[in-house]
Amino acid sequence: MNFLKHIDRNAERWLLLVFYVMLVVTMAVEVLRRELFSYSSIWGEEIVRYSFIYLAWIGAAAAVKERAHIRIDVLLHYLGPKPKALVYIFGDLVMFVVALVALFWSVETVLVSAKFGSVTDGLRISKVWFLAAVPVGFSLMIFRLVQSFLRDFRSLRDGTPVYEGDKLFD
Repeated sequence: MNFLKHIDRNAERWLLLVFYVMLVVTMAVEVLRRELFSYSSIWGEEIVRYSFIYLAWIGAAAAVKERAHIRIDVLLHYLGPKPKALVYIFGDLVMFVVALVALFWSVETVLVSAKFGSVTDGLRISKVWFLAAVPVGFSLMIFRLVQSFLRDFRSLRDGTPVYEGDKLFD
């Protein structure tokens, strides 16, 4: 159980670290190759591009988890615990519906790519691995939104302050 809590707490963080390191190392190698040897490869550009795509979608799920996505919350500071919880639940519900629709359509895109066997230009591997970043990101968002619903309903029931995420600046 402790292992699952660790994964729940740090999954996005570790995935973001892996893709960020992959992006930075590959980009540095490609810059050095281009400047020192006047040669660059198409695979390096693809690795950087697809690492960035995974970074974006996993980062979006991490933002949902920490309630760090962009929002205007000036009025929320004047609300009590129960109205604030209701506003957060409503916002998460809207995002949940959007994420379900987007998940459906992104899976459709992955299935079409798999059906026709499209491959990347440089690496010559299936584009499915890279197109899957979108449904993976939306699946993680849906999972985190369900966790958020449960947490907010508990706050609403108990009358405790709703979780607002870690503050970046205070």
